[in-house]
Amino acid sequence: MTQRLIPVERRKPHNSAIGIIYGGLYVLFGVIVGFTSLLVLNNYNAARTAVQSETADLARIYKLAQQLPESKREEIRGLVESYARVVVEEEWPLLRQGQYSTHAQARANELRSAIQAFKPTTTTEQILYTQELNAVNDLDKDRETRLLDARLRLPAVLWVALVGLSINMLLFSWLLGIEDTRLHMLAVSALMAGIVLVLCTIFILERPFGTALRIRPQPFEAVLHTIEDTSPIGRAPAVCVPKANYPT
Repeated sequence: MTQRLIPVERRKPHNSAIGIIYGGLYVLFGVIVGFTSLLVLNNYNAARTAVQSETADLARIYKLAQQLPESKREEIRGLVESYARVVVEEEWPLLRQGQYSTHAQARANELRSAIQAFKPTTTTEQILYTQELNAVNDLDKDRETRLLDARLRLPAVLWVALVGLSINMLLFSWLLGIEDTRLHMLAVSALMAGIVLVLCTIFILERPFGTALRIRPQPFEAVLHTIEDTSPIGRAPAVCVPKANYPT
């Protein structure tokens, strides 16, 4: 199409000037991509770290509860299992839309209340109570971090800059005067493929819980498997909520 609208003989003498402008756009695009990639990569790594830390907090609460009196032990362990199950079955699909489960939040609140309601009577129980309280505080912080990371998005101005520079780079690449039409089309196609790959990578990393390559709940599932393997036979089942059907 460019060949028909602007013949190569007319474009070729201006290759040097077009190349200078194209080079400036290339540098600007590289700077914006580098800055944006740093933002989304940090957010993605923070989300993954928060998930791992949250499950480590759950495992710590569950392990410490084994040393508490039987009634309190079973209550806390049941709430840990219930919370992990609700997060996997109900909350994880909601994270794709940047939402959270009210049932999971309720389980987290119940877990905190159960720990705070424990009244230690010995020095050992006081130490366990302090450790449990610290663990549930860490759990709340890591949960808040995970939910925040699920909602964070790049500022719209960065997407405008990325898309605008991409379009300008493609336009100036079409204006280059290359006599071999097939070679010109191949070069432009390679540039377009590279730009699309960069933009898709940024889009995926920007949504750590909302794309096909999203962070998955394997750490929570591993905690559930551990609980099932260590649970004594005949233990009272954990409180669960019916699994809702959410779009995936």
